[in-house]
This record gives sequence, C-alpha cells and structure tokens, in this order.
Amino acid sequence: MLSDNAWRILIFPKGNNTEHLSIYLDVADSERLPSGWSRNAHFKLILVDQNNYGNSRIKGKEHNFTARESVCGFTSFIPLSEVRDSRNGYLVNDTLMVVAEILAPQNTAENTRLAEPPAKIPQATLTDTFNTYFSNLEEIIHAAQSSPARGGSNVSNQKCVLLTSEAPTLEEVEKAKLSLKECLSDIFNLNVKDKLAEAVSTLSIAKSGLSQDQQKSVKAFWANFDEFTSNFLTFERDNVELELQKYLKDQMFCRLKKNHESHILYKELFGDLTEEEEELNKKLEEVKSRREKLISDWEILMVESEEAKSGYKDQEKKVDEAEEKKRIAEERMSRSTIAWSNLKTLFG
Repeated sequence: MLSDNAWRILIFPKGNNTEHLSIYLDVADSERLPSGWSRNAHFKLILVDQNNYGNSRIKGKEHNFTARESVCGFTSFIPLSEVRDSRNGYLVNDTLMVVAEILAPQNTAENTRLAEPPAKIPQATLTDTFNTYFSNLEEIIHAAQSSPARGGSNVSNQKCVLLTSEAPTLEEVEKAKLSLKECLSDIFNLNVKDKLAEAVSTLSIAKSGLSQDQQKSVKAFWANFDEFTSNFLTFERDNVELELQKYLKDQMFCRLKKNHESHILYKELFGDLTEEEEELNKKLEEVKSRREKLISDWEILMVESEEAKSGYKDQEKKVDEAEEKKRIAEERMSRSTIAWSNLKTLFG
C-alpha cells in the first residue's frame, strides 16, 4: 500500500496463454472504492535476479486505473525459458522475487483527476528499499562472521558378519588381538570393518589367551556389533551431510558478501549519478530559461514583423495612388507644354 492506496501484484508463473511470465499490477481495493473512481499511476514491475540485482528485468508504464480497467501489466514480461535458465537468478529454490514500484500514484477521487501532475518523488525514496534490504543483509553477514564455528570429527563404520564355529588356536587369538589393537587405533576408518569383524568374532569364541575382562568386553561388543557399526555409519553419514551443508552455507555466505559489496558499489555509483543529474538539471534549467527568452523575443519579433507587413501594404497602396496622380499630372503637364509651345510659335 502506497499513499493510502492498496495495490497487489498478479503473477502467472506458467504464463497467461503465452510462453512468457505474465505480471500485472492490480488495484486491490477496487470493489470498495466509490462509483466512478479513477487512479493514475506510473509504475515499474521488477523481476529480481536474486544472484545479481543488476541483471534484474524491469518494465514500467503509466496507466489510469478505473473500475473497468483495474489491472495493468505485461502478458509477455519475460520468456519462461529465461526464467528457468539456471544461469539467471530469477528462480532460486523454486522462488521468484517480484517488486512493484509505484512512482507517481494519485489520490482516489470520484469522477475527477488531479489537474496538476503529481510532484516528483525525491530520489532518496528510490533507494530506500535497497538500503533497508541490504542493511538487513549486512546484519546477517556480521552475525555469521561473529558466530563460533561448529564441527566434528569424521566417523565411519562397517557391518560384517564373520562366524567361526570352532575355538581359535592361541596363535590365532594373538593374531586377532594384534588386529583388534590396530583397529581400535582408528575405529572410524571405513577400511577396517572387515578386519575388525574378523578379529572380534575370533576373540569372542576364544577359550584362552584373554583375561576375563577382555572376554567379557569382546563378547559384549560382538553381541551388539551390528548396532555399534550402524551407529558409526549413521554418524559418518550425518557428519558428511553436515560438512556438505556447511560447504553450501559457506558458498551462500560468499555470495551474500559479494552481493553486499556490489550493493555498496551501486550505492556509490548512484550517488555519483545523482550529482551528475543535479548538474544536468541546473544546465537544463539554464537552457529552459534561454529557450523561454528566445521564444519571447521571437514572439515580439513576429508582432513587429506583422506591423511592418501591414505598414508595407498600406504604403504600397499609397505609392500606387501617388503614381497614378503623377501620371495624370504628367499628362496634364504635357498638354500644357504643347499649348505653351504653340502659343510661343504664333506670337513669338
């Protein structure tokens, strides 16, 4: 909701009768608005690249939302093939991130529109969403860097059944004891399962060569051999899973840090562009002032030219009239001159 107006984003993940992702902006409270309502807005719809925001797809337009046209957007926003492409960051963990920016909403009015264009939103608000998001991201990064690392030793085990029906010889017992000793030095090594089973099974039925405590311990271990080895295997599997998840977490963390560093760079670049824009706006204002002055002078020139043109036509008429008078006067003068010459000839 922005400027007391409620909006919602409509998304067709499989396209609206097209092989493109379809995204629209909708007036969420249109049913509750008074008859004849009108809401003009200039909006942008952003499909966020969750791996690199700079690659996000952005489309925008201006639309006058009414009861008959309360939805506006893009049926072919982006091809579905690009959305599903793993090289892009549009679809991450089966999740799309779509942002709507309402750049110039106007208040709801009955059968009316605002006569004046809406005031330009300060540029600072255009980065509020980014700053808020990446501030939270920075907190996550700091928390991750300050938290103690957790881990554990790698453990492996195996299960093996090796049955011996006859009691082993003293030599076999000594050999089994030596083998057991070697296995106990690295019980979590997967490669010692068979060797351990053979040694324990041999010692479990030995009649000599072991103390009572040793016999008791061996028989207890052999009786629960499957459970113990299963526990070792479970630990090994879970530990491998833990290491894998830790590795993936580290990968995601590196990506977070990289994105946060990019955010800082973008913020600096945006600041530079803002300064450059301010300078351009100053120059633009100067150009506008000169343009208005030139147009004003031009209009004055047109008025003067129109007056001169009208005066020229008037003078042209007067010249024609004067030429006609002169012609008549010349004819009269000619007749007078001839009469005067005749008179001089006769009486001179």
